[in-house]
Amino acid sequence: MNLLVEEWGGKYQSQDISAKKGINVEELLEKVILQADIMELKGNPNKRAKGTVLESSLDKGRGYVAKLLVENGTIRKGDPIVAGAISGRVRAMYNERNQEVMSAGPSQPVLLLGLTGACQAGDTFNVTENEKEAKDIAAKRTQLQREQGLRTQTHLTLDEIGRRIALGNFKELNVIVKGDVDGSVEALSDSLLKLSTDEVQVNVIHKAVGQITETDVMLAESSDAIIIGFQVRPSVGARKMAETDHIDIRLYSIIYDAINELKDAIEGMLSPETQEKIVANLEIRETFKISKVGTIAGCMCLDGKITRNHNVRIIRDGIVVYTGKLASLKRFKDDVKEVVSGQDCGLNIEGFNDIKVGDIVEAYEIIEIKRKL
Repeated sequence: MNLLVEEWGGKYQSQDISAKKGINVEELLEKVILQADIMELKGNPNKRAKGTVLESSLDKGRGYVAKLLVENGTIRKGDPIVAGAISGRVRAMYNERNQEVMSAGPSQPVLLLGLTGACQAGDTFNVTENEKEAKDIAAKRTQLQREQGLRTQTHLTLDEIGRRIALGNFKELNVIVKGDVDGSVEALSDSLLKLSTDEVQVNVIHKAVGQITETDVMLAESSDAIIIGFQVRPSVGARKMAETDHIDIRLYSIIYDAINELKDAIEGMLSPETQEKIVANLEIRETFKISKVGTIAGCMCLDGKITRNHNVRIIRDGIVVYTGKLASLKRFKDDVKEVVSGQDCGLNIEGFNDIKVGDIVEAYEIIEIKRKL
């Protein structure tokens, strides 16, 4: 990424630290302050606050909480606020030690209560003049997001239909992702989308923060989707509804488990590769014509093992003359299931009587190999 640190003659400062042992944290802070001085980074505390959302989640007792970093201005308790497409009023703020604070200035991180929903990590927040302004901005942004979503929705084109028909076995997997914090939801959604292949396409049709609700189950039912919950649980109503409608809800607490399970599911959806395996070669030593039955070949098994249900080929002078199935397999007068190398046998081939002495009967089976992503 072309980042050259000072030790190697570059312009970027670096500092080795250990959070566990508390080593060099003071030095790191000094370097941060020095960098801020060099870059002349200044914030004005005497104006309405502006900053960035670091993370948002749904807390059981407190509702939607957001971790914010104030970049400019001062945010106070009671201020109307808009963050991304979510509005609200500051009900309470807590510092990094979980102590309640009344205001926060530039470069101060706070945990904020009072937003009406979960905003996305990386969204900017602004303190507005009044609550009406915050609500109007949030509504406008929500509408824009919805329009954007509809516009970027890819509909089936003739080319795409042609591609799917050419593949012959195209499948889709629709997924609804719910999680406890926005970062996890984003990470999981991105990882699942990357599992898409030419034959199996993964679509994340809905992702949100919070518990799995009845609305999610209804959406899953209408769009043939599975629900993936990360560190969240379904509500009682949603669970009953899912059981009734046979909707698959998978709950995980480790992101890799979710990815691996879905990967296995996709591998199961891929059509297996078939491979042919030759299991036996037999040489025809004698032929017998029997009325109502056809031609019986007296054979010697040269190698391998032939069973009653194997497919066979007749090879004459190195050229395949017929491919078919066995009608019967006998040793002396008895029907047998298998004949092994070194034994002689009599066999009859379905729908083919033009057997000659010296022909080779090649027995083969088709094995399916599971495909990996």
